[in-house]
Amino acid sequence: MNPDVMTRDQITKVVFGNKYEIDDGTQNGDCIFVFGGTYIDRVEKAVELYKNGRAPYILFTGGDKWGQRNPPEAVFLRDEAIKRGVSNEAILVEQISNHTKENIMASLIILDRAIGLEKINRMLLVSSPGHMRRCLLMLKTFMPPWYEYVWCPDNRALGQSHNWWTGAEQERRVNDELRKIIGGVKGKYFVDDDISFEDEL
Repeated sequence: MNPDVMTRDQITKVVFGNKYEIDDGTQNGDCIFVFGGTYIDRVEKAVELYKNGRAPYILFTGGDKWGQRNPPEAVFLRDEAIKRGVSNEAILVEQISNHTKENIMASLIILDRAIGLEKINRMLLVSSPGHMRRCLLMLKTFMPPWYEYVWCPDNRALGQSHNWWTGAEQERRVNDELRKIIGGVKGKYFVDDDISFEDEL
């Protein structure tokens, strides 16, 4: 793929996914996997999924971002979830990672100790809408190969598949993400995947 010649529709499908890849509310999971950050939108989405009975655990990931976060991202997210009524017993915390790849790799031991990697079949993924493709490719690279994933992007107003090009900052972020995805595959940072550009039914 050449990001400089891709259409808006192609960029949208690569970064944000096709409609069939996005959560339709019908699939439950063994854990809600929340990627690191200090975004309340991610907490709210994870809590919504948990309270709807979609999974018995929420895993919050994210460390101190090389000393820039105090408390660590996962601790901040956990505390916000508890404020919203989630039981502390239902929350898992990974707090040593500094970026997306580490979110995943550092979570393997947490998941294994709390649930058992062999007992997990499907995880519900929560992050910003434009981050989901890269998250998925990294999960397919570093997590057990039988796992299934459901994209559950947060509900932020901006940076969605239908409006990312309407603001300069959001457009810049999406184009940066596109290059990270393409560069990550080419650099063997994570696995490649098939993406359909056909019109959805």
